[in-house]
Amino acid sequence: MHAAVLHKTGDDTLDVVDVEPVSFGPGRVRVKMHKAGLCHSDLSAMSGVLAHPAPFVPGHEGAGEVTEVGEGVTHVKPGDRVIVCWMPPCDACPSCKAGDGHLCRSGHRNLANPNFRSGEAIVPGMLGAGTFAEETVIAAYAAIPIPDDVPYDIAALIGCGVTTGIGAALNTAKVKPGSSVVVIGLGGVGISILQGAKVAGAARIIAVDPTPNRREWALEFGATEAIAPEELPDTVKRLTGGFGFDYAFEAVGKAGTLRAAYDATRLGGTVCLVGAGARTDMTDISMAELVLNEKAILPSFYGGADIRRTYATIIDLWRAGRIDLESMITHHVPLTDINEAIRQMHTGEALRTIIDIAE
Repeated sequence: MHAAVLHKTGDDTLDVVDVEPVSFGPGRVRVKMHKAGLCHSDLSAMSGVLAHPAPFVPGHEGAGEVTEVGEGVTHVKPGDRVIVCWMPPCDACPSCKAGDGHLCRSGHRNLANPNFRSGEAIVPGMLGAGTFAEETVIAAYAAIPIPDDVPYDIAALIGCGVTTGIGAALNTAKVKPGSSVVVIGLGGVGISILQGAKVAGAARIIAVDPTPNRREWALEFGATEAIAPEELPDTVKRLTGGFGFDYAFEAVGKAGTLRAAYDATRLGGTVCLVGAGARTDMTDISMAELVLNEKAILPSFYGGADIRRTYATIIDLWRAGRIDLESMITHHVPLTDINEAIRQMHTGEALRTIIDIAE
């Protein structure tokens, strides 16, 4: 079978090579991949911004069909359609028992069971998933069943970016009806935050990004205004008299954009940090500001709630026509053209690219 492999951290390209899926056994399932989403976190893992052992098969968003289940697996069976969840709740660790299943670190533990072999080399899948492959073997609880009416490409998006963004708005920040919102960073997560804020009833949604294409897309998805980053300070003055917005979402993962989000938020407002940045990128927000301004800084990881519940909420919203997931997919590319997909993401030609695996 074929998979896209990153051989060395920092490389710009992936090689599509022959691999063999490994580690099938008790508590594991074999999944034939149909669609995989190219998420910015894949690019961050490739570049080293997000630490990940290399070589590895990228891809942590994906959906496919269960073809075989190991001993003890009862919640799925061959033929079931599933989302491959890169950080599934194990329901046994302290975080899960505390009700914070989205903070379960099972995905990291799943790296102990590598997914692939290439020649003599054992190759893990990204965070135990490795969806840029024709088939993957994953922990059983990482296979989340989905209804038959959810297309594989939509399911792949729900696997990470859409859940992260919509969950940040609904579960973490809990955007209130009639409120004002600014979203900094308009990739797949930022556009999903925007859609979540719209569903929650925000009256004013300002979208911020340096890329013209993304600003145009934001308006199509419900932003009331879309601006370049350098326009944000004047926009705060023009729309709020300098007081600031009720909610500001940072979906880039850099200290500078967190600073911009903080400065754009009103006293007592909410800053929601969604972008995953480098461990070495430190914020300059002072201790005095934190207390005197009483702006709540709420980090949001993977939607801020049990992902199974958030998946279900998003599917219900999609069915009801409250969110538009089809329009988020601007490109479909075959697995063999994955480097073209990476180029499109880097240049802003694509909002979200879906990798066609099985077709």
